Amino acid sequence: MTRYNEYKNSVLRHTMWLSEHGYFGSVMGSGGNVSVRIEGGNAFAITPSGVPYTKMAPHDICILDFEKNRIEGTQEPSMECDMHIAVYKGRPDVNAIVHTHQNKASIFAVINRPIPALFDEVCMNIGEIVDVIPYALSGSLQLAENVAFKLENGCNCYIMQNHGVLCLGHTIEKACLNAELLEKTAAIYADALSTGQDISTLPEDTTSLFNLLRKESLDGTAKDG
Repeated sequence: MTRYNEYKNSVLRHTMWLSEHGYFGSVMGSGGNVSVRIEGGNAFAITPSGVPYTKMAPHDICILDFEKNRIEGTQEPSMECDMHIAVYKGRPDVNAIVHTHQNKASIFAVINRPIPALFDEVCMNIGEIVDVIPYALSGSLQLAENVAFKLENGCNCYIMQNHGVLCLGHTIEKACLNAELLEKTAAIYADALSTGQDISTLPEDTTSLFNLLRKESLDGTAKDG
């Protein structure tokens, strides 16, 4: 029993939920990855590389510092560690990261198209746009740099060109919720585009209001913490 058990169990529990609901694109595989920031230190817990979700256990979750030094765990960590580190360094408000290959949102990864603000709940949680991160090879430093460049927009979901999706949250529950909300809006947006009709997006004053409320919510959480 170590101080990291709580983080390992949380990562595994939410990873299994995402897997069981099809967010990784396959149940038998090991695509995608999940991590949480370790409170009070420059470290994080992350899913291992190459371990099928059907066989993953708490002891498989890796604990690393921000220089990728191993603190705990024997498995090889996810090949996307650099991307997770880039997010944690660039966004202090983010304490959990979910990288998925979810079907509907991945449509926009291959047509290279951002998703605008369509619904109040989605805009409040995710932000005014789900932007596209330019393609780079999976696990590469270039991909981590491309991700870091986009983080300043303050949104909580991104489409990774010809790859998948990146969802962020102040908690791992929020990151998973954002993945769920993104899949909802992606499915509706794809169907709406197929009609050939004009798409109705939220008014600019509404998106500005939700951006302000989201920022105030995070500021309040930080002060309470």
